[in-house]
Amino acid sequence: MAIPKVFGTETEYGIAAAGAPEFNPVLSSSILISSYAGSLRRIRWDYEDESPLRDARGFEPVPANKGTDEDLGLANVILPNGARYYVDHAHPEYSTPECLTPRALVIHDKAGERILERSLDEVLRQMPESTPALSIYKNNSDGKGNSYGTHENYLMDRATPFGDIVRDLTPFFVSRIIYTGAGKLGAEARYDERGRAIYQLTQRADFFETEVGLETTLKRPIINTRDEPHADPERYRRLHVIVGDANMCEVAQFLKIGTTAIVLKMIEDRVLPDLSLQGPVASLHAVSRDLTCAAVEIALTDGRKLTALQLQWEYLEHAKKYVEREDDTPENREVVERWEGVLAVLESEPLSLHKELDWVAKYRMLTAYKERDGLEWSDARLHAIDLQYHDVRRDKGLYYRLAAAGKVELLVSEAEIQAAIMEPPHDTRAYFRGRCISKYPDAISAASWDSLILDIGQEALQRLPMREPLRGTKEHVGALLDACDTAAELVRKLRS
Repeated sequence: MAIPKVFGTETEYGIAAAGAPEFNPVLSSSILISSYAGSLRRIRWDYEDESPLRDARGFEPVPANKGTDEDLGLANVILPNGARYYVDHAHPEYSTPECLTPRALVIHDKAGERILERSLDEVLRQMPESTPALSIYKNNSDGKGNSYGTHENYLMDRATPFGDIVRDLTPFFVSRIIYTGAGKLGAEARYDERGRAIYQLTQRADFFETEVGLETTLKRPIINTRDEPHADPERYRRLHVIVGDANMCEVAQFLKIGTTAIVLKMIEDRVLPDLSLQGPVASLHAVSRDLTCAAVEIALTDGRKLTALQLQWEYLEHAKKYVEREDDTPENREVVERWEGVLAVLESEPLSLHKELDWVAKYRMLTAYKERDGLEWSDARLHAIDLQYHDVRRDKGLYYRLAAAGKVELLVSEAEIQAAIMEPPHDTRAYFRGRCISKYPDAISAASWDSLILDIGQEALQRLPMREPLRGTKEHVGALLDACDTAAELVRKLRS
């Protein structure tokens, strides 16, 4: 049987400062994070077991002398909800704690937006005059040829051959953008033969150049081969997915995570047929420009030609049978039901999915402004509206205007989101990490996804390994943490 899917997202947020020619995004990102983190800034990130150059195809990394965030003076903190908040590639990045259900992931992903919003407020409160007004966008492209990522991570069985993952997952990633895409006006300043700006389903498609590879910022691959499990490497791999968009719509985010988790289980259990594509990269680019989701045909290696929508129906039909026979949980049933419902509407009237999908909501908004003001698609005002859709400030972001007007479907409550700003998930190891950060902040010297390093007054620091993502839950350690008033007491009881 496939192993349980533990997952999380890493979102690099766009950062800008209007009217500030000397704007430094790296410094501004660090100030943003430090203003929010306060005293937690002293807990360093533990890089000892990290190896981002290790390749799933068996290549060994070449040692390199690279300064850590600590060496460079950049903010890199672990939060009480078990998340990581740090500077990455000149962007503030928020990595959710590990989650076990798609709904929990939606909650903690939205908590990340609120944390960015609060960070902006803290910068203004602490430095009202010396800092230019910052804006934060949950998007993936600056419109000037630069893209920043939203990555997904899924726990997988190490025994699954990586070749099987590449074969069975590539067609899914190429076709899932019909409901996961965040929408994008333009193609990095390129226009079609009629002079009209291209509207695409996804912000990321133009930046993918190869099928399989290790890179995340150049020659981006559809399937990333980074082999850095953040767990027991003998048992698990962490599938690092870089081909997705940053979603504002909760339904789109729910489907992105939920459908992918089910497909990965089917890959582990080897129940999928071979749907290999002849030209995955070209197909990804073409599908992104097909707003009908049914006009572009993708050539399979077996000679068939299917649309992205037809490919998704293939995956869904197998998923329905798989869930019914092998993994019949309320969470999986909801994913399958919503998946089927969205595909059915995409087949008949895709532009009616404005409450569920980002690319539709944004397209309808842009079209309304265009027709009202008599604008051309290439007009800078429409590009500004595209960007403003992704503003995380609830009083300024256009997505949030739609939400306030009841024009997008919400899956989770604001109360749940606010709770997740401080509370970790209860059913993964994030619970242990987050509770320790909250209860023993002065004793924690460093932390990472799979360990905590404690200073309890002894000659040597004490490392607490957390190599099993489903251990360290509230059920497992909640009573223990409640009973231990100090980190030293916790270490003693764990070792006894």
